[in-house]
Amino acid sequence: MSSYDSAFKPNELVQFLKKSPREFTRNDLIQFCEKKHIEMVNFRYVAEDGRLKTLNFVITSRQYLETILSHGERVDGSNLFSFIDSGNSDLYAVPLYRTAFLNPFASVPALDIFCAFYTSEGKPLESDPGYILGKASREFTGYTGGHLMALGELEFYVFAPREGFYTNSDQKGYHASEPFSRFEYIRNEALLILAKSGSSIKYGHSEVGCFTEGDTYYEQHEIEFLPAPVEQAAEQIVLAKWVLRKLGHQYGVNISFAPKIHVGKAGSGMHFHMLVEKEGKNMTVTNGQLSDFARRMIAGILDSADALTAFGNTVPTSYLRLVPRQEAPTNICWGYSNRLVVIRVPLAWTGAEHMIRDANPQENSALTNSSSKQTFEYRVADGSADIYLTLAGLVVTALRGLKMTESLEFAEKLYADTDIFRSGHNDKLAGFKHLPLSCWESAEALHKKRSVFEDNHIFPKGLIDGHIQKLQSYNDKNLSEKLYGKNDEIEKLVDEFIHVG
Repeated sequence: MSSYDSAFKPNELVQFLKKSPREFTRNDLIQFCEKKHIEMVNFRYVAEDGRLKTLNFVITSRQYLETILSHGERVDGSNLFSFIDSGNSDLYAVPLYRTAFLNPFASVPALDIFCAFYTSEGKPLESDPGYILGKASREFTGYTGGHLMALGELEFYVFAPREGFYTNSDQKGYHASEPFSRFEYIRNEALLILAKSGSSIKYGHSEVGCFTEGDTYYEQHEIEFLPAPVEQAAEQIVLAKWVLRKLGHQYGVNISFAPKIHVGKAGSGMHFHMLVEKEGKNMTVTNGQLSDFARRMIAGILDSADALTAFGNTVPTSYLRLVPRQEAPTNICWGYSNRLVVIRVPLAWTGAEHMIRDANPQENSALTNSSSKQTFEYRVADGSADIYLTLAGLVVTALRGLKMTESLEFAEKLYADTDIFRSGHNDKLAGFKHLPLSCWESAEALHKKRSVFEDNHIFPKGLIDGHIQKLQSYNDKNLSEKLYGKNDEIEKLVDEFIHVG
């Protein structure tokens, strides 16, 4: 029996098996199914459109359960990925035991499991975004000896017919409470479901965006996770999107992760915080300060920030969000506590013991010691992102920064202090390059820097070609200029991508 501490773990499989999900075996899952009278097993996987797909199994015998958990099942890859030809399209979907969770919405007891894709030869599908992320992670660990951890911030809008007396002032929704946060109950239910499904949740809150347009009330929220291995960080975001949409469907409201809902209102980003753990220590900090190790990683990400948008900002409305004065980055730079930069270094509880004792002078017991919480935050991506490829791109470019000979000098050159975005500092601001202004420019950036991602065969050449072609197919060069003042056309474009990803 594992000594894993399950006392505060709401995941029902962890409670039952008393072990970490990474230790789950086939026999563990069979035992759980037998004891909990599981009637269905659902295979889950992410296709090219970024949405969770489903293959359902009714469990009619122990032998059948053993078979599907041992071998997986065939799926038609040509209907999941555009790069797979229908003449030779069979793939295997193979369950990842560590991802198993009890389905929170099923009418009968059901176990859901994420899957990986394998080819007809039994080899991992090279173009599977999940496999690419895994390769990037292993490459990073092999070079540094550390594990890159990430946590996602998922922003979204809930909107429904306006009703009731309590609505927030326009763009003043940050951390509002009920009744002024009308849809808090949906966010909180999602938090509980995700925790029971195995996600590591940090918190949830309402966000800045709130406004009324016609008879519809729009309210923005955010769910943030705790640091996890990058593959798990991606799975948590995918699962959260599914859970939120299911809840929206149940309650008769719309939920959207679209990068832009309305011009002039806060857009929805998908930020990723990163840190590196090695032998129990956070390598992004040294003596309470951001380490050179972290600065070099930041330099690598900034050096390819324009190309990274090809994976993190994949639809034309992505570039309606990346505009000045909307708490979204436009210039390629980094800084401390600054929400207008590509990479922000947030507060990290330096001196926390002093603060907690000052606030609570009656506290005499020793405070819990923990490793540094310092992270750095990539703020460009949005809800249209291919989550696996965005994280893989961040891993690859961060690793490149560690290998660059002049990365520290490059990081210093791209540092933006807190005053730079105020009037009177235009000269230095003008020295920073701009993020792409359209999918077309993003494709051009990826084409120029594709070798960064193809190095060590992490990103397959065909996948890069496919992303460039898809981005160019929108033909949106100079789109912002063409749409300026044309609200009807903007609204039509927003509606087209309202349920992206």
